[in-house]
Amino acid sequence: MKQGIHPENYREVVFKDMSNEEMFVCKSTADTKDTIEFEGKEYPLIKMEISSSSHPFYTGKTKLVDTAGRVDKFMNKYKKFTK
Repeated sequence: MKQGIHPENYREVVFKDMSNEEMFVCKSTADTKDTIEFEGKEYPLIKMEISSSSHPFYTGKTKLVDTAGRVDKFMNKYKKFTK
């Protein structure tokens, strides 16, 4: 392999799905300042709003994930159009 063309910060990172607290380890170059202890070892932490463990396409379940009141904001905005 050629030297100097690969990222220096390619390391194991914990990805955490914030909607259901599911976590998994994968390698990544994503920057983060957060860390977490997972399976007895400390890793950098990447927080996600949705992953394959909570996405309706993969789970087969319809689930409403309301982040920062987006659904309420939408409902209030379009309330005048309902009959």
